[in-house]
Amino acid sequence: MNKKVIVTGGAGFIGSHTVLALHQAGFTPIVVDNFCNSSKSVLSQLEKVTGSPVALHEVDCCSLSAMQEVISREKEGLFGVIHFAAHKAVGASVAKPLEYYRNNVGSLVSVLQAMNASQVSRLVFSSSCTVYGQPDQLPVTERSPLKAAESPYGRTKQFCEEIISDQVASGASLRAVTLRYFNPVGAHESSLIGELPLGPPENLIPYITQTAVGIRKELTVFGNDYDTPDGTCIRDYIHVVDLAEAHVKALEFIERKKEPAFNEFFNVGTGRGSSVLEVISAFEAVSGKKLNYKIGARREGDVVQTYADVTHCEKEFAWSARRSMSDAMRDAYNWQLTLGK
Repeated sequence: MNKKVIVTGGAGFIGSHTVLALHQAGFTPIVVDNFCNSSKSVLSQLEKVTGSPVALHEVDCCSLSAMQEVISREKEGLFGVIHFAAHKAVGASVAKPLEYYRNNVGSLVSVLQAMNASQVSRLVFSSSCTVYGQPDQLPVTERSPLKAAESPYGRTKQFCEEIISDQVASGASLRAVTLRYFNPVGAHESSLIGELPLGPPENLIPYITQTAVGIRKELTVFGNDYDTPDGTCIRDYIHVVDLAEAHVKALEFIERKKEPAFNEFFNVGTGRGSSVLEVISAFEAVSGKKLNYKIGARREGDVVQTYADVTHCEKEFAWSARRSMSDAMRDAYNWQLTLGK
């Protein structure tokens, strides 16, 4: 293991699973995290799975000097950077837009400046299907127009994509892959890491599992009057382990590609959409528990439905999502039960 990869936000949900995927693929992950929305306990859990220590720099990615120091210290053998570190809740971004712009856009600028100063060229950027807004046609392809984002969170991802492309156009030696992923769910099969929201969950699945074990009184389904078969919003839910493995494939793609500078976009999902009620039904089937939920008002910022065309990713990465919705619900529930113990 000699190819080091800096993983900003590496203690987060997707970041921690990507740390495992990198380790399994022979890379040496270097976690950068300030733990503003994650727990240090994740690192000890990662070490249990990998059987080896996990390198950590506890810094804020918005600090240019801190990121310059991290990259300078890790430069020998440094293969590239995977940038996750960002706030990610749609609802919270509507309530606190300035916080989202400062953190999400500011952290990327710092990372790019630090990479440029040390001549580190390989970047995998964590983007989102929210850049497409409410799409005109489904499934969404990488050629689908970027519509007006439905939330400040979505706008930060659009801005960040443009910043990377502008840096490439400037003549900088930046070889970037931007992954637009859909809805990550599930947990590692070991039940040692998973989604760990601090406070009330912003995402559907941890709210389902917390309701199932009695931490939450009930789940609110935000609207059942949308133009979908059962009236609830539709998303493309991808198992987080499949998503993590796609990041490794993205690094390998960058290494194979010959151009000195580029920013190439990839949708990462399953290619299938599931409604909120279908997800609840899948959870109930796997867990054997009847979920206490009610129908509430629509939530501001929610897209009605979206799911991915993943042809480009499958072809260029030789990758596809292998785990099912039932797998994701089982793993998420087992993770929740492990937390309870």
